[in-house]
Amino acid sequence: MNQMQSLLIIGFVWPEPNSSAAGGRMMQLISLFQKQGFEITFASPAQDSDFMIDLKSYNVEKKSITLNSFSFDDFIKELNPSVVLFDRFMIEEQFGWRVAENCPDALRILDTEDLHCLRLARQKAFKEKREFQISNLLVEEVAKREIASILRCDLSLMISEYEIELLTTVFKIDKSLLYYLPLLLESNAIPDLAKLPSFEERKDFVFIGNFLHEPNWNAVQYLKETIWPLIKKQLPEAILNVYGAYPSQKVLQLNNTKEGFLIQGRAENANEVVEKARVVLAPLRFGAGIKGKLLEAMQCGTPSVTTSIGAESMQDNLPWNGLVEDNPGHFADKAVRLYQDATIWIKAQKNGLEIIEQRYLRELFEEDFAEQINFLVSNIKQHRLNNFMGELLQHHTLKSTKYMSKWIEEKNKE
Repeated sequence: MNQMQSLLIIGFVWPEPNSSAAGGRMMQLISLFQKQGFEITFASPAQDSDFMIDLKSYNVEKKSITLNSFSFDDFIKELNPSVVLFDRFMIEEQFGWRVAENCPDALRILDTEDLHCLRLARQKAFKEKREFQISNLLVEEVAKREIASILRCDLSLMISEYEIELLTTVFKIDKSLLYYLPLLLESNAIPDLAKLPSFEERKDFVFIGNFLHEPNWNAVQYLKETIWPLIKKQLPEAILNVYGAYPSQKVLQLNNTKEGFLIQGRAENANEVVEKARVVLAPLRFGAGIKGKLLEAMQCGTPSVTTSIGAESMQDNLPWNGLVEDNPGHFADKAVRLYQDATIWIKAQKNGLEIIEQRYLRELFEEDFAEQINFLVSNIKQHRLNNFMGELLQHHTLKSTKYMSKWIEEKNKE
């Protein structure tokens, strides 16, 4: 791989690996591309945050950019990257046409994070108290936008095999446009179970998750109103510690010492709090992608109880790192059993180890990913000829989005 190749990442937000799995994922991608010899610039229209990572310390150049501004055109022409990575489809909508116009030969990659249309369609079905159907996706406006974005890009990175299946069967996306790349762990992330706190040394239940993410907030409400009272009835002394970045006032108000339901806010060291806990609870009722909190639980040797949506696409045919249950009463029973039975707990802990080793180690994906990028960079013209629908959408989007953006640009000058 040519050492002087450059990558431009256009971020929806600045990476916060200690706040969300998405932030950790972005740093994994940066590391993968650096290993391939890319010089990286990370640009974003987002405001700086207190918890954003210092990109400079990772040899990544940081650049603030503006929405609907020709200043981006000058910036990208000068940078002239060989690869551009869009962080979520909304960013591709905003900047994709400018990239295509000013750097037509640059490889365009979309990092989906999760399939937004799937998460939103499930959320809508849940709120409307009805069963989610696959056909719901076809009428979801976000699906039309997201699928168009996937088609316009040369490659979309997917963290969930189930979502790849949906895209290829329901939306008829060609597999050559999709690449499975889950959350990745270094080999030194495989826990030495003998060095972790034992079953007897651990106590309490824990939930952890960024509260800006609607599925997490909903899960905490569900715990508070339905599941925790059922657990508490069987384990009167039990305590649930709820951790998460960006807790709002409505989250903090759920704190109840008498009920053993403790809102702890942002965890300074997420691994530390999960390692001390005996069981992770993650009763997610909607969502998409794969769940960083559940992979983190495996790393910490902490078994979890989650729902089928929580465990979706995470384990393949391997036994779960704990128990999977959708019925709230059974969920509570299984959580109590896992908390009390050392034999089940130790087996679950070992299951988590096996899932990590077989599905999430960076070394399983690194070489193939580098070859895929290298191949596409070298064969970009033929690859695009094979994606006529994408080229068609690019042509029309370039026209419509371009003139809308230029109109906004002019309005902003008034």
